[in-house]
Amino acid sequence: MPAMMALRAEESGVKRASTDPLTLLVLGVMAGAFISFGAIFATTVSAGTIAITAADGNLALSAGLPYGVVRLLTGVVFSVGLILVVIGGAELFTGNNIIVMAWASGKVKTRALLLNWVLAFIGNFAGAILTAALMFYTTQYTFGGGAVGLAALNTASAKASLAFIPALTLGIMCNALVCLAVWMCFSARTTVDRVLTIVPPIAAFVAAGFEHSIANVYFIPMGLFIKAGAPDSFWRTLGKTPADFPELTWGNFLVGNLLPVTIGNIIGGSVMVGAVYWFVYLRQKALT
Repeated sequence: MPAMMALRAEESGVKRASTDPLTLLVLGVMAGAFISFGAIFATTVSAGTIAITAADGNLALSAGLPYGVVRLLTGVVFSVGLILVVIGGAELFTGNNIIVMAWASGKVKTRALLLNWVLAFIGNFAGAILTAALMFYTTQYTFGGGAVGLAALNTASAKASLAFIPALTLGIMCNALVCLAVWMCFSARTTVDRVLTIVPPIAAFVAAGFEHSIANVYFIPMGLFIKAGAPDSFWRTLGKTPADFPELTWGNFLVGNLLPVTIGNIIGGSVMVGAVYWFVYLRQKALT
């Protein structure tokens, strides 16, 4: 029940905040890679159109799925990232925002909380951007006649084009759902419980188009790597050029997207979930 979940969340926060820095950093790298696996899966599933070929080999019908259906499928498969983090064991910056419950009870010092967030974020960033670099060299973006690469470019460009306030508020909404997924996992007793708990809120945030800072460290650099390094043959296949994605720059990634989304994620996870559930279930306990 929720009251017991709050105690488990508090205990988990104490344990995570006491993890030694090197272990935390390594687990952070793993979490960045795990979230990237979900992003790779999501990009691939969202790519391309439905093509039906006639008996003579000619294209008879080409149609895309409705927007909402594509977003739903993309969200469901993206949830593999948090499933790997929670069940495989890793330290995700956005999920660790819920440590604020232990901090509010006075069981975790401010320095330990901030150190956990900083090291987890650094590890997540490294894991995600290294995964993006590795994926670029696989040339997986050329699969499906370049459809996977086009999906990656469109996703990255859309994220890099966001204004500050939309990026901030989309980040708030995103991590409210991510931390609710983590919160609800404290009610789980089995691996199956955890999987079934994680999928709906994660699918919801992706389908709605909310912004996750660590996922964006994969999504946007992947688009940047393709824009800068894809061969001419790739662009000829798409009928596009790198100039068709002017908003896709490192500055727009780091300042225009990652900064406001990270701030929004902290607000959504630590305030809208962690602080609220602390107030409801642990406030009286902390005062006694």
